[in-house]
Amino acid sequence: MIIKLKELINTSNLLSLSRLLLVIPLWVLMDYYTSPTYRYISFSLCVVAAITDILDGYFARKFNQVTELGKLIDPLADKLAIAAIILRLYWIGALPTYYFLMIILRDVLIFFGGIIVTAKIGKILPSNYIGKVTVINIGLVILFTILGFIDNIIFYILYYSSILLIIVSFVVYLFRAIEAYRKKDYGTI
Repeated sequence: MIIKLKELINTSNLLSLSRLLLVIPLWVLMDYYTSPTYRYISFSLCVVAAITDILDGYFARKFNQVTELGKLIDPLADKLAIAAIILRLYWIGALPTYYFLMIILRDVLIFFGGIIVTAKIGKILPSNYIGKVTVINIGLVILFTILGFIDNIIFYILYYSSILLIIVSFVVYLFRAIEAYRKKDYGTI
C-alpha cells in the first residue's frame, strides 16, 4: 500500500486529523471533571468530534475523496479519541475497569489485526456498519457519563448494549479479517 501526500490534503482527511487534535483539550478538561462548566465544554467538544466524524465520511463519498490514507486516519482518529476519553474517565473513577478494558482491548486487537491483514492483502479493510454502531453507542455512553446522567434507564440501555456490541463487533471484525486473508490466498481479492 502506497500513500501519496496529495491523499492527505483533502477535506475528509483534514476533518479526521482535526478530530485527533480535539483529544488534547478534552484530555486537559478532564482534570476538571467535577465542574459542571467543564463537563459541558467537554460534552460540546465531543459533539464537535462526532460531527467531524460524520462529515469526513460524507465528504469522502460525496466528493470522491475516499483514499487508503483516509481509511486509516478515520478509524484511527475514532479509536484514539475514544481511548483518550475512556482512559481519563477510568482514571477519575467514572468508568469500571472491565468496561475500560473491553473497549481498549477490542480497539487494540482490531488495530493490530488490521495491520496484519493490510500487510497480507495490500489494502485496508474499510469500517463496517456494526463497528460504526458500536462506536456511536460507546460515544453516547461517554457523553452521558461526562454529563453525569448515569442513573437512568436510557444510560443503562446504552451501557449494556455497548458491552454486547463490543463483543459482537470484535467477532465480526475477526471473521472479516479471516475472510479477507483467505480470499487473498485464493486470489479472489
